[in-house]
Amino acid sequence: MSIGKAILVLTGMLALVGIGVAENQEKVIKHVPVKAVSPVSGKEMYTQYCAVCHGKDGKGGGPAASALKVPPTDLTVLSKNNGGKYPALKVSGAIREPDRPSHGSKEMPVWGNLFWSMSGGHASEVQQRMANLTDYIESLQVK
Repeated sequence: MSIGKAILVLTGMLALVGIGVAENQEKVIKHVPVKAVSPVSGKEMYTQYCAVCHGKDGKGGGPAASALKVPPTDLTVLSKNNGGKYPALKVSGAIREPDRPSHGSKEMPVWGNLFWSMSGGHASEVQQRMANLTDYIESLQVK
């Protein structure tokens, strides 16, 4: 592993995957290294990378949600809030670059960069991850 990649792993490969309670009862986010899961399963990626904040059901009630300054988005109403059409480009953009103004929070990891690192720089794998995760989030939409 190159030094640059090692630094990326040490500084960028962190996910919000749990909360702890400090002595003063303030909830804090514990950061742990990201575990690479198969790019084939959108559900597996969602469970590993997103559910801790957005909840397994996508409604924003994951175990780390209460420790965040900005509540996680309820992912189940994206279509409903967009005139009944799933905003796939907006969703993939929020995953890829969550510090965009449309996302509203810098607490979410920049998954585009993390996916790039996980894939060893293979653009097709990054695209597969983004497409499958975006498709899975579409499956969570309320009818």
